[in-house]
Amino acid sequence: MVSLCAPVSREARASRLTLYPYKHVNDGRARKWLTEKWEISTRPALLGRLDDLARVGYRARAEQRFDVSPLAWDIALYVDVVRNGFAAGHLEEADAWRLLHQIVPQARGVYGSWAQYAQGYLMGRLVWMDLLRGTESESFPAPQSVSDEHLRRLLDPANIESPWHLAPWEAIGRPDRTR
Repeated sequence: MVSLCAPVSREARASRLTLYPYKHVNDGRARKWLTEKWEISTRPALLGRLDDLARVGYRARAEQRFDVSPLAWDIALYVDVVRNGFAAGHLEEADAWRLLHQIVPQARGVYGSWAQYAQGYLMGRLVWMDLLRGTESESFPAPQSVSDEHLRRLLDPANIESPWHLAPWEAIGRPDRTR
């Protein structure tokens, strides 16, 4: 489930296989990221933003403006925010897993593979970048070529470290097994 946010986690310091979003503990970084990027500094603000991403997200504006509904974009952001909310201490581990379990059926209902999910994510990113045109945030995102290359590496069969090869698409819908 955490691999649903792999497209937005391009940094070398990012963990793409664990609930905790970084390879090394850095709760202050998670709090700063949530505050600066999402204006989230409390649990209620976090839960409100997650509810918005799950119900309407950016896809509502995309559908109005471009007649497309890029669910993968909102899901990737949702999972990233959940993971950082956990790292920042706004969510207990059980709450974070419960929130992730709630979003999986939406992803599984629309996409049948990591490749389809990647295409949906890229569509969402392009729409989001178009929505930024003419705003003060227009120069914020990395170039599209950076995102394209990152997704190509995630899908590359030769990339044995890709979380999408370590956790096949079907795995996100399976219930956890007790040990």
